[in-house]
Amino acid sequence: MELIGTIKKIGEIQTFGSGFQKREFILATEEQYSQTINIELLSQKVDIIEPFKEGDRATVGINIQGREWVSPQGETKYFNTIVAWKITRP
Repeated sequence: MELIGTIKKIGEIQTFGSGFQKREFILATEEQYSQTINIELLSQKVDIIEPFKEGDRATVGINIQGREWVSPQGETKYFNTIVAWKITRP
């Protein structure tokens, strides 16, 4: 799946105790009803946004990931994450 839009914000790389890295950026889509979407870059992909700056247009290849989590109280919750695997100029 691909999204086309303008990069509104690029976050810093976050490194966790396990060595896992992630970075988030915000993309404003170019649809009739523009969406402002938080997208994650994971592990070895955290640097693929380096050639871009805030305000640049980009085509972003994404995957949607979902997971189930059960709280200590037994309540089940579901979470979705949008993960980029490619960023190019349109």
